[in-house]
Amino acid sequence: MNTQRLAILGGTGFIGSHLLATLAPGGCKVTVLSRNREMDRSINVLPNVRTVNADVYARAALEKHLAGHDAVINLVGILNETGGASFTHAHVDLTATAIAACRQVGIRRFHQMSSLNAGERASKYLKTRGEADAQVRNSGLDWTIYRPSVVYGAGDGLVFRFLKLLKMTPVLPLAQPHAKFAPVWVGDVANAIARCLADRSSIGKVFELYGPDTLELVEIVRAIRDSAGLKRVVLPLPSVLGHAQALLAELVPGKPFSRDNFNSLSLDSVGDQEGLARLGITARRFRAMLPDLLGHYSRARQLDRARTTQGR
Repeated sequence: MNTQRLAILGGTGFIGSHLLATLAPGGCKVTVLSRNREMDRSINVLPNVRTVNADVYARAALEKHLAGHDAVINLVGILNETGGASFTHAHVDLTATAIAACRQVGIRRFHQMSSLNAGERASKYLKTRGEADAQVRNSGLDWTIYRPSVVYGAGDGLVFRFLKLLKMTPVLPLAQPHAKFAPVWVGDVANAIARCLADRSSIGKVFELYGPDTLELVEIVRAIRDSAGLKRVVLPLPSVLGHAQALLAELVPGKPFSRDNFNSLSLDSVGDQEGLARLGITARRFRAMLPDLLGHYSRARQLDRARTTQGR
């Protein structure tokens, strides 16, 4: 892996930034293609990593910037259709364009980020993830596909999104509270990709990446609440009210929740093939990781309480 030249699409995102931190010390040369290289300047200070401005949806641009690399890692994905971005464009069209560009410039190795339940028709998100995976499988390239459950870690859209919501209100209504997940730590996901980069036996395989704990969404949110030391009520909603909540949330700027998210949650995000174990990785436990993940926030609350007590 040390001599590889890697190109990453979606490298400025949540998983991408953690993957770069994992790969950078290893000596491989990494190019991150981004439409705005200034979005995350911290990436540019990593050793052996360079970021270039490129429209990853444009085949000509991809061919220009992918030439000379040994492998491509496609991490691009969206959870909601906002600002004109569609699931089909972000997942299916981009994957097709990346595959075509790889063929044109002679890149054989292709790594694709997907999702557990990819291909299920319950939601557009899952349906298009499956369509993208099918393209990868039929590409003729040396591919590996990663299908994680919900991924958590510093800067994620799970723990810190719910932490923000919990801080805003004394009662948090929760749609699809009994949806099941096996949360996987982002560091484990990054390590899984890194190991597959170094192991050609991973070619042609799909790795389901998930943690050892199967938790309902309501359990996850309450664990975040408790670890953060917040006194809040997490209120499970019946299906009808949960659907109404999704409908209303679509009208909020940024669309924090949608009917498509609601539909995705109708399927449990729990795997049956232990991809991390197959790669020799011991998966981290969600509740055990929360204190460290929320440590800064929890310590700040303790200091605030101490100041308040001293001022009385």
